[in-house]
Order: sequence, then structure tokens, then C-alpha cells
Amino acid sequence: MSRSFRALVVTQDENKQANAAVSTLTENDLPAGDCVVRVAWSSLNYKDALGATGHPGVVRRFPHVPGIDAAGTIESSTSDKFRPGDRIVITGFELGAPAWGGYSELIRVPAGWIVPLPPDLTLRESMIFGTAGFTAAQSVEALLMRGVQPGSGEVLVTGATGGVGSLAVAMLARLGFQVVAATGKPQSEGYLRELGAARIVGRDEVLDTSNRPLLSARWAGAVDTVGGNLLASVLRGVKTHGVVTCCGLVGGTDLNTSVYPFILRGIDLVGIDSATWPIERRPELWARMAGPWRPANLERLVAGEVTLEGLAPEIAKILGGGQQGRVLVRLSGE
Repeated sequence: MSRSFRALVVTQDENKQANAAVSTLTENDLPAGDCVVRVAWSSLNYKDALGATGHPGVVRRFPHVPGIDAAGTIESSTSDKFRPGDRIVITGFELGAPAWGGYSELIRVPAGWIVPLPPDLTLRESMIFGTAGFTAAQSVEALLMRGVQPGSGEVLVTGATGGVGSLAVAMLARLGFQVVAATGKPQSEGYLRELGAARIVGRDEVLDTSNRPLLSARWAGAVDTVGGNLLASVLRGVKTHGVVTCCGLVGGTDLNTSVYPFILRGIDLVGIDSATWPIERRPELWARMAGPWRPANLERLVAGEVTLEGLAPEIAKILGGGQQGRVLVRLSGE
């Protein structure tokens, strides 16, 4: 007998307008895959908000179920890697963009997308991290692998109140870095200091609209979550042999800069693509997130918890740039 479950389903009407609503489906509606997962928790990311509004860069076909994160328990498996009862986490690959996503009480996915839940994390805690935390952790790893250490000097994080930015601030602070948080929300200074930021600067203090090919060398490294002209300004202000990671585009997709930061200061620009990070490398990074990189105040990152029915106002908030920290989506709970 096919079980029924609820999911947030995005459809498109005859006027090509997208509409999202909670619907009851059956297991027969699920796509092909190796493992059926009972989802306990998901989270809200900018890409999820785009998917819920039918953005063509995320949604390839309708109906669509958003949600690029999922944490839950294996219910059935045809893979010898997982058994019923295993607690797991999924971020990236095609989950929620363009494939069936985590805003669903049941999902069916390939085994190659699944990571065992680290023993030091609950399912809910894994979604405080989610794709945002996994992206931030890749950035931290990129800085460390290229020689940026806590004693190297200040490390800048742009878009610091967003999901990736908040977690980058918290993880870097946990490791002893002098973190400078750049934000356009001066009212968030207390929040960022609680996460461990040593200094808070306004976005306009980082953005430079001059034509100077190089700026004063200020940062040993940077985690940029914004892109566009802000990223170009950051690159011009990094110290010799500094490292900048790039994972965002809300500030624009064009990068207007010169080669001077690269050939005169020897800096590295590292692109972060968490969706395609190799599955064999994921458990080790998750173990670091759950262990030595775990923020001292992980719960402080939680902006709220919602059910599928409560997602609409949070989607509007994140699309408007008003979200601070992480919003968790509760499906079946722990």
C-alpha cells in the first residue's frame, strides 16, 4: 500500500504564474532512487525561495518540490550502504534544484547523495548548518589549506548576517580567527558579536568605487558571499598571498577587476560550489563541522522554526534581504 505524506508543491498556471501550496501525495509520486527517507528537518536558503517562486534558474519542470537540504531517517533502501533506521543528512547535488527536494515528509534519492549523520549532531542541528554551513565550511577549509591561519591577521566575511556569512563568522571565530563582519544591517551588531566577530564594519566601508587597481592591504583572507562590486573591492584590499573565497551573487554576477591583485600580491580567488562537492569528501567535512569547527553558540544562529504551512512569509523575507541567521523547516521532527 502506497503511503501518503505532505509536501510543498510548486505548480504553474496557464499564465505561467508559479503557485506554492502544501499538498498530500503518495509514495507512488516519488521519483526513482535508492533510498526512501523520512525527512525530519530541512532549512530555508535563498535558492529554496527562488524554487518556491518558480525561478527558471532553479526549476526545470513543474510540479516542483523545493528544499536543497534534508535530514532524516532511512525508511527503505536498495543500497548496501544504508539500512532502515540510519540517520542521514543530504545537501546539494540536485536535491531541490532541479530534482524533488527536502520540503517533503518523504523523499526518494540516490545513495550517492547521502551522508551519515555525524554522531555529535542531532538531525535538527545538522539543518542549522545545512547547505549554508557546508558552504561556509568549504570556505574555511580553503583558507586553511592555502596558509591563512588565526595569526595571519583579520579575515573579512561579507554578507555576514546571511546563512553562509553567519556560519562563516561563527566557525572562523571558533578557530581563533580575528573576524571582521561586513554588513548592511547596523542593527545586527549585537548578533554578530555573539557569533564571535571581533569587529563589525558597514558594507560601504568595504565597497570602493574608485578605479584604483589596488587598495590598502587590510585582509589576510576573506569569505565573500555577495559577489559583484563588493567582491572586486575585497580582492583589491587583500594582503600579499591572501585568499578570498567566493560563493554568492546577490551583488551581481560581473567581476570588474584587474590582474594586479593576482600578479602583484599573489592572492588566490577560490570558487566554492557546495552542490557538486565529491561525496567521498563530505563525511570528513561534516565531522569537522560537528566537532572542532562547531560554533560555540550554534543555537544563536536559529532565527526561527516553521512548518511547511508557515514558509510563505519567511520566503518573502529572505527574497527581500531581511533574513538574519537560519530558518529551520520542521517536517516530522526528531
